[in-house]
Parts: sequence; structure tokens; C-alpha cells
Amino acid sequence: MAACGPPARCPSCGSPGRRRHSTYWRTLAERPLAGRKLAIRLRVRRYFCDRARCRRTTFVEQVPGLSERHLRSSIGLKQWLRDVAVELGGRAGERLCHKLSIAAGRTRLLGLLEAPEVPERAPRVLGVDEFAFRKGRTYGTVLVGVEAGRVVDVLPDRTSETFAAWLREHPGAEIICRDRATAYTRAIKEAAPDAIEVADRWHLLQNLSAAVEKTCHQHRSCLRKHVEQEEPPPEPPTIDLPLLQLPRTPIIERTRGRYADVHRLLDQKWTISAIARHLRLDRKTVRRFKTTPLDELLASAQDFGAARRGLIDPFKPYLNSRFTAGCTSAQQLFREIRERGYQGSVQVVRRHVASLREGTAEPVRADIPSPRRITSWIMRPTGTLTEHEQEKLLGVRIACPDIARAYDLARCFHDLMTNRLGSLLPEWIREAEQDAPAPVRSFAGFLRQDLKAVTAGLTLEWSSGKVEGNVNRIKTLKRAMYGRASFRLLRTRILTRP
Repeated sequence: MAACGPPARCPSCGSPGRRRHSTYWRTLAERPLAGRKLAIRLRVRRYFCDRARCRRTTFVEQVPGLSERHLRSSIGLKQWLRDVAVELGGRAGERLCHKLSIAAGRTRLLGLLEAPEVPERAPRVLGVDEFAFRKGRTYGTVLVGVEAGRVVDVLPDRTSETFAAWLREHPGAEIICRDRATAYTRAIKEAAPDAIEVADRWHLLQNLSAAVEKTCHQHRSCLRKHVEQEEPPPEPPTIDLPLLQLPRTPIIERTRGRYADVHRLLDQKWTISAIARHLRLDRKTVRRFKTTPLDELLASAQDFGAARRGLIDPFKPYLNSRFTAGCTSAQQLFREIRERGYQGSVQVVRRHVASLREGTAEPVRADIPSPRRITSWIMRPTGTLTEHEQEKLLGVRIACPDIARAYDLARCFHDLMTNRLGSLLPEWIREAEQDAPAPVRSFAGFLRQDLKAVTAGLTLEWSSGKVEGNVNRIKTLKRAMYGRASFRLLRTRILTRP
């Protein structure tokens, strides 16, 4: 194949070549054809540059859409390799290229990645959130243009100084969507005081859900007392089991150990941040172990995986009866309850039978919903609850006035958020601070400290939803790179979109 057409222009001065110097053959790797490697033999012309002021003496013509200077592959193959590098990275991309009969190593693929230039001005609606390089230890910051849904830049840490410096270098953000991280709040107030801060609605609901669940934990005794006052059902017969002891599961033992470590360091006057660094925990985790009683922490740990284990609860009276009657085979008991409608696994039955042997099984009581399940009923829209769930929730509200009050406030807050009635938020906070349970009252106090941002979150249409979507994409990229890549390469892959 030979290049033809009008004479090429000098890449330095732009003047057309009038005198031909020579010709030579170039070999360009092309995209494979029918599963076989393909190469193009191209004959190109070299020209003299006759402009005296130009630093070039000669130059070679390029075929548009096919060749570039110093490139040993076609432009089409280069674009293929760049797309592979963007989607898969180095090693995975190398394996794919080998299957496609393309000669390309991971170094060449990664060399094709170039981070796009960061715009001089920030987008009008900017979203900011953190992501973990290594969870619990090192974090970075991702900045997203909310209107376009694309990542603008990635910062190597989550400190307020770094974010504030970026805002000064890239002015123009009028609305900034964030979660309730105090570092980002300080940076915005320092570097972009005129920007409107918008607290993310999903994080607000998550914080309210945690406050409601803590209320349910604190008043679980009310539910048990209410059930004990009712007349016990005649069936099944009461079975005497050993005294209740918490099973020595890994999560129970880890909770006990962390509680002891945190309070030992607190007694030594350590700060929460110092304890978090020493124990390699999140500061919110340390604060929870500081303020929450051990009984509630153990109850929450015991409820871990309750939805999966709860399938066996209706069959526990039958299992206990059969066990005391002499049937101690977990496999036989599993077959019996499966015929009666059990849909769980045999491992759950084996664990319950083992707890009966060891004396760690909880005696069968009336069905008392777990705090997490009650919280789910309260936080979900009423129309999504079944009739049985609505009856259970009504019974819980009758049994405990504090949970009923938390329910009323949670539903009211959900209505404010759904209908964008942020102007009524101060009234909601006043009501919550007057007669709400302590966890909900604490949540209301946090809202008052960040009142403007929360009001904007309940009023404006903007949120951090697109930011969270990009954070999930970053998690996928980070795990695919298995921690071997540098921050520069990770940032390049995040910013590069196909």
C-alpha cells in the first residue's frame, strides 16, 4: 500500500512540501481480521521543508485516520487498546488482547491512559464525597458534576485543607452537595462561603433510622413486658431449657473485646480520634462503643443476620418439643419441619440443635420483633407493609409510647422530605427536642447545628445520588486493581471515560 494524494504539510511551520526527499516502507499493526493478526505495509514519502526559518529539514507525510508520527500501530488499533485499558486496566486487558490476537502488554495499555485536563472552573452544582483506598485507614475525595453526572477530579485525601485549596483554584461552584462530614463543611465555609450547601437526603434518613433503631433497643423491655402481661397461648407446651447465655460467636467476642479496649483507653483520657487510630477503627464506631451500653451492643451483634435466621423462629417450639422427647438428629428435624413449610437451610437447624445441647438456646417466648425489624417497618412507606406487618407495628406502638413517638416523628420527617417542605423543619426540630426519645432528640440537635444545609436538602432537587453512583464505580475499579496501582493510575482510570 502506498500513500497518495497532495503533498503533506510541515508539522512545524505548516508549509506544503514541494520537493520530495525519498520514500520508505512503514509497518503498522492493524486490528485483527478473522482471528488472525493483521499488519499494513505502507509506503510513505519524505519531503524537504523549504522555509528557511523552520527548524525542520525534512518531514514525513501521514495518512489521515491511519497513521501518526512514531506510532507502530494504526489509529484504529490504538483506540481499541485505549478502550480496553479504560475498561479493564493492565493485566486483565493484556489477557483479553491475547485472546483477541493483539500484541499488547500491560505496560503499553497503561501507557495509553492519560487523565483529561481538569476544567478551570468548577461545575455549577458540585458533589463531594469520600471513598476508601483502604477502609478504616486511608481515604480520598471524589468531586462530581451533579448535572452531568461525571467525575471532575479526585483528591488524594479527605482533609478540609486539600478540598479548600481545590475550591480556591477552581471557583464557580454555586451549589455543593455533601454528606454530613465536618471536614467538607469547614472547607466550603472557608473557600466558597457564597455556595449553597445541600445535605444529602439519603444520609439524613440513614441517621434518623439509626436513632429509631437505638430507641427500639432501649425500650425492648417494654415490648417483653407487654407480651408477658398477655395470656400465654395454650400451644405449644412450655419447655424448660437451660438459662440463657449468649453464644460465643466471633462477632459476640469481637464486640466484647472492642468495648473493653475502647473504655480502657477512655479511662486513660485518650481522645476518640487517638483511639480510632490506635485500634484502626472509624471514629463513628469508637463513639458508638463509647455512648452505647454493652447490653445493647451485644443485642445488636446477636441480631446480626436476623432476617436469615428468623425463618426458623416459627418452628422453634416444635424443635424444642421434639428435642426434649429424644429426637436429637438435626437432619431428621430438618426433614420434619421442611414438610411443615420451613424454607431455610439445614445449617440453621444444626446451629439451633447445637445450642440446645450446649444450653445456649433462648427459651421460646412470644414473637417479639427485633429492633432492626421494627425500624424497617417504621422507615418504610406505609403502603409497602403487609397487613401482618401493620398489625405487628400497631402492637409495638401500643406497647411502648416512646417507640410510638419515634414513629410519629419519623413519619413526619419522611413527609417533609418527600414533599420538599424544608421550611417546616425548624418546627419539627422543636417538637423533637421537647418530648422525643433521647436518640431522636440527639438527631434533632445535629440537624439544628447544620440547619441551612439540611433545609436546602429538604427543599432543593439536588442530592448526592450521582456522587454515590460514582463512588460505587470507584470501588469496582479499586478492587479490580487489587491494591497494586498508584494513586496516579487510579485517578487516571476514574477520570477516563470511554
